[in-house]
Amino acid sequence: MTALPSPPGQPRNPLHGVTLEAMVTALHTHFGWADLALRIPVRCFTHEPSVNSSLKFLRKTPWAREKVEGLYLFMLREKKRGQGSVAP
Repeated sequence: MTALPSPPGQPRNPLHGVTLEAMVTALHTHFGWADLALRIPVRCFTHEPSVNSSLKFLRKTPWAREKVEGLYLFMLREKKRGQGSVAP
């Protein structure tokens, strides 16, 4: 009897295993609330922003979550580009 293969991982998916909280926290750290509100103009980023209020809104609003995920991927690409161009 053979064992069933384990479900394949998602090694090429940068969002795999990243929580929404981790994304919002990383975006806040990288951009700050003001710049984040300019890039994604939603009330949870413009009026009394916090990670908790953002999570509540983003969990209920799929289109806004997609924008956050897209901006997170953009941020990762920009960081990767920045690291590649630095001379040792």
